[in-house]
Amino acid sequence: MRERGWSEVCPYPVQGRRPKPRDEGLTMVIDKGLGLRATRDLLEMAADQIDVIKLAFGTPALYPAERLREKVRLIQSYGIPAYPGGTLLEVAVVQGRFQDFLDEAERIGFRKIEVSDGTIPMTPDVRAEIIRLCRERGFEVVSEVGKKHPADRVPSTNLVEQVAADLEAGASHVIIEGRESGKGVVIYHEDGSIDDDELEYIIRHVPDASRLIWEAPLKAQQQDLILRFGPNVNLGNVHPEDVLACEALRVGLRGDTLRAALLRHPERFPFPYVLEREG
Repeated sequence: MRERGWSEVCPYPVQGRRPKPRDEGLTMVIDKGLGLRATRDLLEMAADQIDVIKLAFGTPALYPAERLREKVRLIQSYGIPAYPGGTLLEVAVVQGRFQDFLDEAERIGFRKIEVSDGTIPMTPDVRAEIIRLCRERGFEVVSEVGKKHPADRVPSTNLVEQVAADLEAGASHVIIEGRESGKGVVIYHEDGSIDDDELEYIIRHVPDASRLIWEAPLKAQQQDLILRFGPNVNLGNVHPEDVLACEALRVGLRGDTLRAALLRHPERFPFPYVLEREG
């Protein structure tokens, strides 16, 4: 007899979460250097809740070569794409080694590339050409918009224009920069709270917000975005130890989103709350 799972015993309070494989409701995990055992533990526990893993910054260049290939194979054996952080591509571009970068990414087994200019200057034409070349080599491309340093902040009008250009050039999704800290960049104030004006401007001027991935490393940011946009908002830079906690937010298994579900859909829940008795 098949054993029932918790989701059958207690259906999720928030309904409508898309199952994998999915193009909406993505959870992108930021991996800053997990070892093979830790990676395997993460995948065994939470692969169903992870859609993509980013090997952050330029960290892939610091892995022992065989361990990197083994790690990428392990991740992708669970049906989850892995890709190197955009900073590594930026280093290759400023060194004139972009084609070498693609060769190495292909040799390692990556199937996805992040195209960004968070630190270096890059003209729109160069950016579009890089996306095109990645696509020609068979890589799926996700791009990232927004600068990492507050002094280089991109005006909102330019940012949404870049989103449109990247999608037209062939990017599957566009990441809104949030950094590892989630503070003082694009939609976030210095304290990590959301800049409502910036967020609303982006939403109003991007034709298909379902193709945006909001980097949201902090729990309060994940919660706010889920409450605003629902369980199928795309979230990035989720830390490995927070994957299940983030998924719990999405489906109403944490207090704040459970409270919202109770308030929005009281008809789904029997009142007063009475424990069922056996027999």
